[in-house]
Amino acid sequence: MKIAVYGGSFNPPHLGHRAAAETVCRELRPDKFLIVPDRIPPHKEMAPNSPTPEARMELCSLNFSDIPGIEVSDIELKREGKSYTAHTVEALREMYPEDQLVLIVGTDMFLSFEEWYRFKYLFSDCSIAVLSRDEGNQSKLKDTAEKYKTEYGADIYLLPHEPLPMSSMEIREKLRIRQGREELKDDVYWSIIKNNYYEASPEIQWLREKAFKFLKPSRIAHVAGCESEAVMLAMKWGEDPETAAEAGILHDITKRLSYDEQLNLCHKYGIILDNTELSSPALLHQRTGAEFARELFGISQQVYDAIRWHTTGKPDMSLLEKIIYLADVIEPGRNFPGIDKLRELSYTDIDKAMAYGLKSSMEEVKRQGRIPHESSEAAYLWYAASK
Repeated sequence: MKIAVYGGSFNPPHLGHRAAAETVCRELRPDKFLIVPDRIPPHKEMAPNSPTPEARMELCSLNFSDIPGIEVSDIELKREGKSYTAHTVEALREMYPEDQLVLIVGTDMFLSFEEWYRFKYLFSDCSIAVLSRDEGNQSKLKDTAEKYKTEYGADIYLLPHEPLPMSSMEIREKLRIRQGREELKDDVYWSIIKNNYYEASPEIQWLREKAFKFLKPSRIAHVAGCESEAVMLAMKWGEDPETAAEAGILHDITKRLSYDEQLNLCHKYGIILDNTELSSPALLHQRTGAEFARELFGISQQVYDAIRWHTTGKPDMSLLEKIIYLADVIEPGRNFPGIDKLRELSYTDIDKAMAYGLKSSMEEVKRQGRIPHESSEAAYLWYAASK
């Protein structure tokens, strides 16, 4: 049996890794194909904010799951210390004593193979398959392969492969600035965002695509308007526009749920409701929405709080909290008595806008025969006093 072994840090696993695996499947046709994420790479330090080895293994499972015949192995995760390939091959040889092991390596690794730990052992116990890119170094690759065959009796495969122009290091940097999505499989990207690996923040268009699926079609225009208004308010008052966009996109993510569904989420997340909330279903989505958005998209505490208070408000709100509260009320689709004044105040004196908006909101609640939430009352008194 021919067993291909493709190891690395996979930090994160990306579409380039998938393309390499597909080349191996096509050119080598292995009977078994093992993806082996390392525990501690021997030749470099792990990047800050990297996932645990177990989490990288899960990302690998997502990345390669739909390629037939591939298995993600935890053989190096079970072993303490640095993940030397020679130790992995020894362990695999015990498991597959009569089978052909084929190590998959890139061009640069192959050209420096003599620097590997116990490289002679690897040559004697494995075949080597090189993902051979055509960048003018084919003659050097062939010469090196002949040298290894002559001096060490190595068994070499040169697999023609055109690598995708990407690297894990560059992707990690892109993820911090809301880029890099197109270089990752979607479920890999979502897992990175959800779990806050690499200090990643979601690309805004991707977030829209995912979040809008949880909305009623009739609510999408409102949410898009809130996002747009939040971005303009952020630029006016000195908040990060992309953070404001993120909060605007997610602020109503559980709005479509029924009262019973809201209560089920409250039970799931351990949310304790007061009497006013229990009697006012419209208040619940700010509580459940913040938790649901954190569960799905790993939002920051700043965005969580903006969603959490966007309906009732509270005293002494952060700038982002005020922006989302006001954007929700004054977005272009809104129309009610006094909105022109509220829109003007929102761009001239944000605290006066809060006082005016809170007062208007509570008056409307009372007209409907309901009791304003105590947080709204306290927030109004706070901002009225600050005028």
